[in-house]
Amino acid sequence: MRIETTILRYISFAVAVLWAACSPAMAESVRIHGRITDGDNRAMEFVTVRVAGTAIGTMSGLDGDYSLSTAEADTITVVFTCIGYKEQQRKLVDAKGDVTLNMRMFRTVKELQEVEVSEVKKQIGAMQSVDVSAYRLSPDVSGGSVESMISTMAGVTGSNEMSSQYSVRGGSYDENLVYINGVEVYRPQLITSGQQEGLSIINPDMVGKVNFSTGGFGAEYGDRMSSVLDITYRQPEAFEGSASLSLMGGSLSLGSGSGRFSQLHGLRYKRNNSVLSSMETKGEYDPDFFDYQTNLNFRLSDRWHMAFLGNVAINNYKFTPVNRETAFGTAMDAKKFKVYFDGQEKDRFETYFGALSLRYSASRSSSLTLFASGFLTNELVAYDISGEYWLDQAGTSGSDGVGGELGVGRYHEHARDRLKASVMTMAMRGVTAIGNHQISYGVQYNHENIYERAREWERRDSAGFSLPTDPDLLRVIYNLSSRQDFSSNRVSLHAQDTYRMQTESGFLSVSGGLRMSYWDFNKEFLVSPRVSVGFVPASNDRWALRFATGLYYQAPFYKEYRMIVADDNDNSVVELNRDIKSQRSWHFILGSDYTFRAMNRPFKLSAEAYYKALGNLVPYEIDNLKLVYDGVNATSGYAMGLDFKLFGQFVPGSDSWLSFSLMKTQETIRGVKVPRPNDRRYSVALYFTDYFPRIPRLKFSLRGIFMDGLPATAPRSTRDRGYFRTPAYKRVDLGASYALLPPLKEGESRSGVWRHFKAVWLGLDCFNLFDISNVSSYYWVTDVNELQYAVPNYLTRRQLNVRLTVDF
Repeated sequence: MRIETTILRYISFAVAVLWAACSPAMAESVRIHGRITDGDNRAMEFVTVRVAGTAIGTMSGLDGDYSLSTAEADTITVVFTCIGYKEQQRKLVDAKGDVTLNMRMFRTVKELQEVEVSEVKKQIGAMQSVDVSAYRLSPDVSGGSVESMISTMAGVTGSNEMSSQYSVRGGSYDENLVYINGVEVYRPQLITSGQQEGLSIINPDMVGKVNFSTGGFGAEYGDRMSSVLDITYRQPEAFEGSASLSLMGGSLSLGSGSGRFSQLHGLRYKRNNSVLSSMETKGEYDPDFFDYQTNLNFRLSDRWHMAFLGNVAINNYKFTPVNRETAFGTAMDAKKFKVYFDGQEKDRFETYFGALSLRYSASRSSSLTLFASGFLTNELVAYDISGEYWLDQAGTSGSDGVGGELGVGRYHEHARDRLKASVMTMAMRGVTAIGNHQISYGVQYNHENIYERAREWERRDSAGFSLPTDPDLLRVIYNLSSRQDFSSNRVSLHAQDTYRMQTESGFLSVSGGLRMSYWDFNKEFLVSPRVSVGFVPASNDRWALRFATGLYYQAPFYKEYRMIVADDNDNSVVELNRDIKSQRSWHFILGSDYTFRAMNRPFKLSAEAYYKALGNLVPYEIDNLKLVYDGVNATSGYAMGLDFKLFGQFVPGSDSWLSFSLMKTQETIRGVKVPRPNDRRYSVALYFTDYFPRIPRLKFSLRGIFMDGLPATAPRSTRDRGYFRTPAYKRVDLGASYALLPPLKEGESRSGVWRHFKAVWLGLDCFNLFDISNVSSYYWVTDVNELQYAVPNYLTRRQLNVRLTVDF
């Protein structure tokens, strides 16, 4: 009996303790939720939201939404914090049930000697934000493209002023991912990289947010070895528009928005003939590029959201070459080259792209999105161009005293290449926030169809002999044919967890994810782990440290697994390599940011060291600006380097920077160690904006690039047989913009007819300010002794452009 009494006492005591412990949890709770935006009313992610005096907290999601629950109290203090922004606090008195608390965050502002300067946002992850307004008034031959600004960043180099293609840390132009509104976009396949491929698919007038990574990006992004460019188009909240007109073309964008529907349309037309006509190869250029895009958003209810993204691009490129004369060589070995052309080239590229998305927001901290997209391209390259050329030793005479002729010959180039490709995609992606964790996941299915018909050949003779010389047959020096019809399927899935928290030691961010994919063309299954860590020490918050590593694959698209082989009659034909494997790259990136002030202005110095171990590489050469792949996994190598960037705001709200990069790449081809085709050992880029003293309406922008030349080889040769480097690329573009109608400041308004206009700018651009002759490619000549000479083709010289930009 005593034992039973004792047991009952212990049970009663335990129940009392449990009741006392659980009673606070059983108290009534308050659910606090809302949306967090910045000073420009854009959603802010990864903002820490916590209840003061407790351990309760969460992070805002991708749409700026957050949600947390806490026990009822007389007064609840909610604290909002984010690096680079002012801490915000709100007190809720006698709050009960559901409480909506929206918050707007503002950048940290400090006053030094009566001058206000803003903090520069630190980078703790692989993605860096790019100010979308910075490039609108900057000088750019391509018409204000995002890629032209990206190419001035550390670790990034452009092809030349005629192209929107860019190379990241020695990778090819095909190694860069591009997303618009979460949907991957594709580039034309037949186009020669570096030539006049027309307008970039990204419409700068529609862009609202730009994120870019030079490596170490998360698992939510697809399979590429170099970089990712993530573009988000704007969703207008009211009627808006802009129009631009220049000597190179024009653009128009219109948008409107209401509570449940927003629309944004962009129209662009561009002609490059005035610019192209300044190239060394003179000709009758008549290119025209047309592009239309639309971004529609429907809010069906508080939980359901539908969006549509559409694009139609039609690019025509016509070229009729005419006679040319070029002097090249050195003072001791000067040569002169003359060529007389006949024939023409006509290229047409039609691209159609559409994406439909449906998002369901289950709660403030969880959403699920379904995607359906389609990409169609119809590409035609057709040319018949013949020429007669003379190669002379300039300033000398031959043995007969008449001249110093080195070679004379004829050639005829012919091509009829057609490619039709389609990529249909179905995808599901979700985001869920649990405490300080933000979990993203998804699955994607791609179906690809390829149709190709190609026929190319080149006939060449030198000194009256057809090359290659055959006494019995008339042979051509090069011929190629292709006839392909096939389809394939790809499946991929990913999961990633991002954990962020504020500790006594500092702010910590850890992201880890896994990506898996399968391709039925080669029966290949890939697993790609990716990890990144960012830390801002509390002892010195001027520093931000980051590290990223991961395994990245280059899933082959059509160009990479086309093999050129010889048949029984020594003709070149295209075959598809079904044993192709994805190229891979291990990324190791260590970086830091240091923010400081000089001249009463904020600055940020960034530095990154990287090493990429490359395997299963598919060798390629840049043949007259065209990427030509071997179609087999034949090499391995590495890329390593240092990137530095000094960033500041010399003008409030306008960014400037200076970047400097050192790099070394190497791969082994048939036992010979050679640099990779995009190996630019050094590059310096400057982007600077400021206002003229005492003329606040006059703003000027300067864009300068100085980078090493690329390895070059003779046509249909490879670097292991020998290569040389092109001259360094040097170019400075200067632009000046005068505000005929300056932008309105907060609280200002206009009267009369001017009330309909936000700003009007008149601009004057000077491209290639110092009139430098940069080499784009080479025309190869064979003399009577079968020696080959590389005759340079030069890019544009100094050009002027006038533009008018109206925002309304």
